Amino acid sequence: MEEVALVFREEALAHDTGPFHPERPARLEAILDAFENHGIKPPILDIEPATREDLLRVHTKSHVDTIERTCKENLDYPDPDTVMGEGSWEAALLSAGGAISACKAVLEGKYKAVFEIMRPPGHHAEPSRAMGFCLFNNVAVAGRWLTDVAGLKRVAIFDFDVHHGNGTQETFYEDDRVYYVSIHQYPHYPGTGFPEERGKNNTNLNVPMMPGVPAELWHSAMANLILPELKRFSPEFLLISAGFDAHRDDPLGAQNLTEEDFAKLTSAIMEVGKGGIVSVLEGGYNLNSLGESSVAHYLALCGKV
Repeated sequence: MEEVALVFREEALAHDTGPFHPERPARLEAILDAFENHGIKPPILDIEPATREDLLRVHTKSHVDTIERTCKENLDYPDPDTVMGEGSWEAALLSAGGAISACKAVLEGKYKAVFEIMRPPGHHAEPSRAMGFCLFNNVAVAGRWLTDVAGLKRVAIFDFDVHHGNGTQETFYEDDRVYYVSIHQYPHYPGTGFPEERGKNNTNLNVPMMPGVPAELWHSAMANLILPELKRFSPEFLLISAGFDAHRDDPLGAQNLTEEDFAKLTSAIMEVGKGGIVSVLEGGYNLNSLGESSVAHYLALCGKV
């Protein structure tokens, strides 16, 4: 069994957000360049695009139809941050479908973990609307596939993007088969993610971090709050929303993490991922720190840090 595969398709680069948008194709190119510079050549997993049935386990029909029409007719979407064009529809289907394909490969024992580096990202996409650069919620689509199709009873999602994953929380707030944990900066966009929001049977956990806190607070939260909660839940499968915008060099966050901190967080959360892990790229907007952090995250998934 190969250790850890990547998901990447060239179509993800065709999601054109314009020359000045922070969520741009150069993000994926920076990650691929970092892997090459480190001499790392992971296996690339073959993937299938998400079907409408896959999307409709999370999103409303109206939302799916709106995104398809907006992309194919090159229309404007009401959220000015969330840009899409003709190439975005196929990229979005592959981003969501790639997460499902990754879960299948891990469940079949082909890999112990898979890291998906695709775009558009997903964790802000709510069941009925796109927002925050996200069209469909890739991790949520994978989570629903794991419970509704693969039949798993306990799935954990760990989200360390600097922004709260409002869409993922909304999707699973009343679904206690999925435990969503987010550690994020607050106050910050999108203004959600409060500690008192615990979800059905306490399967939602928000860990807000004030701007500028030392990285050690993230690690103490992991050791003293997040891991004990997820060990109690005992997930059969772990999904990760891997956003690297809590890096100290990222323009869209105000945290102090380094690539070494992302590796440490990854190694820690793997304690509850013994049934399989799929990590899906979310944010990260400084190209150098995004590339280096992605490599560190991958090596941690491989057990090499």
